[in-house]
Amino acid sequence: MILLAIDTSGRDGSIALARAGGDAGADLNSVDILDVVPLEGGTFSAQLVPQIAAMLMKRGLKKEQIDGFAVASGPGSFTGLRVGLAAVKGLAEILGKPIVAVSRLEVVARSGKRQGKVIAALDAGRNDVYLGEYDVSERAEIIAERLVSREEFLSTARETKVVTPERVLVDAVINAGLSVEEVAPPNSAAIARMGFKKIMRGETTSPEGLEANYIRRSDAEIFARK
Repeated sequence: MILLAIDTSGRDGSIALARAGGDAGADLNSVDILDVVPLEGGTFSAQLVPQIAAMLMKRGLKKEQIDGFAVASGPGSFTGLRVGLAAVKGLAEILGKPIVAVSRLEVVARSGKRQGKVIAALDAGRNDVYLGEYDVSERAEIIAERLVSREEFLSTARETKVVTPERVLVDAVINAGLSVEEVAPPNSAAIARMGFKKIMRGETTSPEGLEANYIRRSDAEIFARK
């Protein structure tokens, strides 16, 4: 299976091309990352399609040979997420291929060595934290994902295990005298690996059913509510 993974959720992004499932007799859970191409923030819409085309050409593949798509569905940048999801929707609809939406918080939760109830945390700016509560075993079962203040995050961190790629949050937890595990930031390669597992479990969606998981409301929504 050839899998294309896209992450445009942050200031910078990336695209990953993977071969998943292995050859006959190989580990069906194996995911071989063939290529990862970085994307510069602020120009995702201009870069995305040309970079995908160049990546496929480099590997001697045609878009019709893509078997599925994995995309970071959030949380993250409103504009960035919309660009990535729109590209995946368009390609998947044209090619008739499955899509899996992958939460960046779920990737963080599964990246750690901890089992049981885990808090995955990402810096949301404005002194806020994207917080995901998961029950981690062979897979990560979501309990809740929400936006919390830094103070509420540290209060919650006293009750369970924290996993985060954010140095600022690692320092905050350590300074509070609590335990934390620092992991690598989620990227398109990690999205591809988790995306393949979700495809194998049948956790796919249609182009029209694919939605972003912003968690935080946009500034426009906040101002309108005020």
